[in-house]
Amino acid sequence: MFMAKLMRWMLVLLLLSAGSVGAGWYYLQSWMNAPLSLEQPLLYQVQSGRSLRSVDQDLARQGVIDSPYLLYAYARLTQQAGLIKAGEYQLTPGTTVSEMLTMMQRGDVVRRAVTLVEGLRLADYIALLARQEGLKPTEAPLTTQFVAQALAIKSAPPEGWFFPDTYNYTRADSALDVLKRAHHKMNVVLKQEWENRQPDLPLKTPYEALVLASIVEKETGAPSERQQIAGVFVRRLAKKMRLQTDPTVIYGLGDSYKGNITRKHLRQMTPYNTYRIAGLPPTPIANPGREAIHAAVNPAPGKALYFVAMGDGRHQFSATLVEHNRAVKRYQLGARRSDYRSAPTQSADEG
Repeated sequence: MFMAKLMRWMLVLLLLSAGSVGAGWYYLQSWMNAPLSLEQPLLYQVQSGRSLRSVDQDLARQGVIDSPYLLYAYARLTQQAGLIKAGEYQLTPGTTVSEMLTMMQRGDVVRRAVTLVEGLRLADYIALLARQEGLKPTEAPLTTQFVAQALAIKSAPPEGWFFPDTYNYTRADSALDVLKRAHHKMNVVLKQEWENRQPDLPLKTPYEALVLASIVEKETGAPSERQQIAGVFVRRLAKKMRLQTDPTVIYGLGDSYKGNITRKHLRQMTPYNTYRIAGLPPTPIANPGREAIHAAVNPAPGKALYFVAMGDGRHQFSATLVEHNRAVKRYQLGARRSDYRSAPTQSADEG
């Protein structure tokens, strides 16, 4: 009789215990599926090596969750406590605790983007990256010399070696990491275009193609003209004519150029003054896009040896100096149109 009563009491206690466990588990799951206590988006950083337990406590201190123990307890019970990844996470109102945990397990970190525009110098890219939010500092000040050393670029300055494109990054990346990817992509694109170049070009190496492409990039923003511009330069190189292109002169002037090129500038001797030197300048003068590189190694056929800006972003091409002088007189020496511009409008560029 006694043993029967004892067994009944043990059964009751077991059922009560099981009921408590079940109720506790139900509460924990309900808590995990509740939204975070946020009234506005929050960028939350999980540092490398940080445990879920410390994250749990930190979120509770900030009032994002209402308990410093439940998240960690749930993760321990479901064997997920050691699976979170370092990084920056975007938490928004309505995000549940469970969704946040999944986000940290997957490493769904915030990704930002920066666009390196065609035709800019490396110094311009460095200045742009310095203004970007969410890039970690480099070990030394980011200069063109530091970039060249870090990426083992032998040409000095290391101009032209960074492919213009949009690059995604996270807080784990530095500006140098972005430039490293741009440098790698430029090597890939240049190799592809060089391998598919026209025969008998007056270009001996892929680097010379990169130099020419940078000049083409600076001379026109009109896609339809790139191969024509390249054709003029390739024919001038083949005939041993000087390139006589203003963008190289401007690059050689450096910071002394104030926005207006003069006859004095054209007479000034620098390694980049193609009115004074024969052949290509020693390095690229900007970072060209794929289209300019393709044009440099696949120039349009023709007889034109000269071109002059028409004032609407396009150019007049001429085969003889007489024709060219006539075009210069019409478009440059006469009264300029009121809407004169050296580059096409955005819509024209896209068309």
